[in-house]
Amino acid sequence: MADVSSNEVLLLDLLNSTPVVGEKIVDALSDDATAAAWTSERGGTGTPHEVALVREVRELLQGVVRGDAEPQSLAPFLRDVTQVPTISSGTLQWQLQAPDDSLLAARAVIAWSELEQTRPGRLRSCGNPDCRLFLIDRSHGNRAQWCSMAVCGNRMKARRHYDRKREATGVTPTAST
Repeated sequence: MADVSSNEVLLLDLLNSTPVVGEKIVDALSDDATAAAWTSERGGTGTPHEVALVREVRELLQGVVRGDAEPQSLAPFLRDVTQVPTISSGTLQWQLQAPDDSLLAARAVIAWSELEQTRPGRLRSCGNPDCRLFLIDRSHGNRAQWCSMAVCGNRMKARRHYDRKREATGVTPTAST
């Protein structure tokens, strides 16, 4: 099996493949050729079947992490998956085996599961309601709120500051804020 960090990178890349850019959702897997390249770059086959599975597992994983879908909905992506023990260089390692087109989706689900088991609550959506990105909180106190302090963190802090100033002066908020 690929090491946990590469699976975590895959999981976060997949979850974050529908960002908001300029107030519009951009889907990195929207067209078939781009999606095939995306999966190939991450060790996949790039076949239409794999692309369909990856799109489906992304939607479900996003829902599970946001609390809008049940974790059980991910079970079909693990149907033909096994882990086989091997010994290499004197250490036990697990080799993930699945149909080639299913491997990438299975790795993403396994990464999600490992995070939930080893670091529950660390995978979450960004605290900025206008953002669609996700983060893995690696902070000691499990207090990270934003996908990026430089972008979303700054925006949210500036928004709160602006709201406090507006409340202090008695200005009524507009619909755009």
